Amino acid sequence: MRYLPTPEQTARLTPEELRAHFLVSGLFVPGEARFEMVDLDRVTLGGVVPLGDPIELVAPEAFAAQSFTERREVGILNIGGTGTIAVDGVTHITKKLDMVYVGCGAHRVTLSSEDATSSARFFLVSYPSHAEHPTAHIAARDADTSELGAQEKANRRRLARYIHQRGVQSSQLVMGVTALHEGSVWNTMPPHTHVRRTEIYLYFDLPTDAVVFHLMGAPDSTRHLVVRDGEVALSPSWSIHSGCGTTNYTFCWAMGGENQEFADMQGFDMSTLR
Repeated sequence: MRYLPTPEQTARLTPEELRAHFLVSGLFVPGEARFEMVDLDRVTLGGVVPLGDPIELVAPEAFAAQSFTERREVGILNIGGTGTIAVDGVTHITKKLDMVYVGCGAHRVTLSSEDATSSARFFLVSYPSHAEHPTAHIAARDADTSELGAQEKANRRRLARYIHQRGVQSSQLVMGVTALHEGSVWNTMPPHTHVRRTEIYLYFDLPTDAVVFHLMGAPDSTRHLVVRDGEVALSPSWSIHSGCGTTNYTFCWAMGGENQEFADMQGFDMSTLR
């Protein structure tokens, strides 16, 4: 279990210490399933990249469970080539940016790639769950989408909500994808916090020579992480979460906590940032 520092401790961390606590790297390894457990509403993150053989989700020993989803729900986003997610024998063919939600229960979940030379890359976000909700496959075209920002502020972006109050139902997981348009580099500015929820940012579709400067920390004591393709920034409830890239990019955001109300956030005026 990864435990995060307090706001006061965070303000004193070196860049390397900041990365060690708040940045998750190395999730996507060909032919493997890798997981990271974090004390942010007890979230578990995963990266699964099947090649020739399917990969079954197995509960880590720390779950003390017979199956991965025995007491947990999970959202699975495909950010790679076409792949298959089988839940108790029911097959869901997922193209890039399709998502599958699996509610808690004694499920057998298996992930595979249609073509090992263009493998699927599955990003998993899992929270504890105390109510069962049905498995759902959400194609990218069926997500609830809206356009945000403006080109003159370099933050024009498309927000797609997959798992949310008025969409696919869950116990506490809220999950979606935001894609910046060409020529735009900023996301979520002016910034905000979520005092009743924590958030996870997976940045992807970044060229190898591009980075995102992910802003975090208290609004009056901001810090930043340099994030590359396939890396995850962790955002506690007290931290802002914003970013500026050297090019446009896409990120998956996922939240868990006390409620699922999308608009429950605390905004900060630009003049208050330090």
